[in-house]
Amino acid sequence: MLNLVLFGPPGAGKGTQSEKLIEKYQLVHLSTGDILRGELKAQSTLGLEAKKFMDKGELVPDSVVIGMIENKIDQNMSAKGFIFDGFPRTTAQAKALDELLTKKNTAISVMLALEVDDDELRSRLLLRGKESGRADDQDINIINNRINVYKRDTSPLVEYYGAQNKYKGIVGVGSIEEIFESLSEAIDKL
Repeated sequence: MLNLVLFGPPGAGKGTQSEKLIEKYQLVHLSTGDILRGELKAQSTLGLEAKKFMDKGELVPDSVVIGMIENKIDQNMSAKGFIFDGFPRTTAQAKALDELLTKKNTAISVMLALEVDDDELRSRLLLRGKESGRADDQDINIINNRINVYKRDTSPLVEYYGAQNKYKGIVGVGSIEEIFESLSEAIDKL
């Protein structure tokens, strides 16, 4: 089973590249945001539990999110693999995900990190903000904060997956096809 963690700062191109990877490798997309919205809409036990925290403006605890991911994996056990989007974001989440996957007799194959310098990210996000109308992509202060939060919160994950020889940095600058080619090469070497 091919299980990918696609990582990168806001504006690195994760959304664009994950769609291409899903199609090429026939993976199931596990977006924690999508899963959470689905559980809320279905009013599942986990969805209702998550709603209690969200209604108070609090983060949904890792245990609830892991439960939702486990449900999604169980529904897709015949899949060729999964691409994790937006999860894990902390070392504690990565450890919980590893434990869950071990229970399912599988593991993370690789963490692919799209590497893009800050100036390029700012340009991309401002352009995306103009095209999409997203307010958070039009305010340079918000953009800078998002980049800083990414650096602060994700650097431990680079070390975590690096210690397992599962971290692979990918240059995230170039054409969409060039970047996709680099991602595919890294995956095909596994």
